[in-house]
Amino acid sequence: MPSRKEIQWSQLRVGALVSSALAVLVGLIILMSGSTGGLFARKLTLRCYFENAAGVKDGAPVTLEGVTIGNVTHVHVIPARNPTPVEVTMQVGEEFIHDLHVDSTGSIAQAGVLGDSYVDITSAHASGPPPANNAELKTSGSPSIQDVIRTSQDSIEEVHTLTRKIEKLVDSLNTTHGTLGSLINDPKLAQKITTIATDLQTITGAIAGGKGSLGKLITDDTLYERANSAVDKLDKITTDLNDGKGSAGKFLKDETLYDNLNAAVKNTNDLVAQVNAGKGSLGMLVKDPAFAKKLDDTVSRLDSILQGVDEGKGTLGQLAQNRSLYDHADQTMDQSQQLVKAIREDPKKYFIIRLKLF
Repeated sequence: MPSRKEIQWSQLRVGALVSSALAVLVGLIILMSGSTGGLFARKLTLRCYFENAAGVKDGAPVTLEGVTIGNVTHVHVIPARNPTPVEVTMQVGEEFIHDLHVDSTGSIAQAGVLGDSYVDITSAHASGPPPANNAELKTSGSPSIQDVIRTSQDSIEEVHTLTRKIEKLVDSLNTTHGTLGSLINDPKLAQKITTIATDLQTITGAIAGGKGSLGKLITDDTLYERANSAVDKLDKITTDLNDGKGSAGKFLKDETLYDNLNAAVKNTNDLVAQVNAGKGSLGMLVKDPAFAKKLDDTVSRLDSILQGVDEGKGTLGQLAQNRSLYDHADQTMDQSQQLVKAIREDPKKYFIIRLKLF
């Protein structure tokens, strides 16, 4: 039978083991709560309202830009807050208050595709003051796992539709329908393409060998030498122009031509000024209404005379319009020329001088 001293010593060892276990447990609790500032640290309560809880539960982590700063303490539905009836209450460490702002936004995120949901707060575009205790933060929409599955289903259906279209296209290509189908399955078309490729190879070979116009253009240096010579001549011309040689060079460099041109422009301006002032014939024509009236009357009379001639009135009109009168006049002129010619050839025949004495 153990002695009293041994029993006391066994009880002491059990008490020490239990105390050590409790100390380790408290240390683990403190370490686990270190992300929120410690077990006895002061906490700041915040609230967010969402359309759907999306799997967020009590105790879910709360992160700031991906860093854990607290936990979700309560999730419940408030129908009066429709269309965002889900209230998520959070507690974050008070030491993070300087990293939070009243215009920070919260959203529900998932840790991976099938991971647990948590609340993520972002202050990337926030600049307001720190939030007060029990303050409400704005929320931003984030896709839930149901939204992801729904979107994936739509994508799968679109992939199926695309697959059916590809199968239909492949079936068409396997026949001789369409250009591609004929290109793949028609041996005659393939033979034609082969012939075209052979001809094209022959042409490129001839060009590379310097045959024909294109071949000479590529391989013959004559065109290059002529182009180089033309560039040299053009350079010489521009040099002469810069030196003031030739008419064009003098036009660019000689100030005398500029002075003469300036004087001509000045004289033209003076002439236009005199015309505008009514001086000279042109000035009277532009400014004097009486002179313009006389000129208009003269033009009208001349037009009347020309109209009478065109209508065959008067001698000039008959001469212009009457063919017989023109023919008679032409015949008379011809006979006159013949008479003058005969007189010059035998003047004695036409000029007889008779002397008669009384």
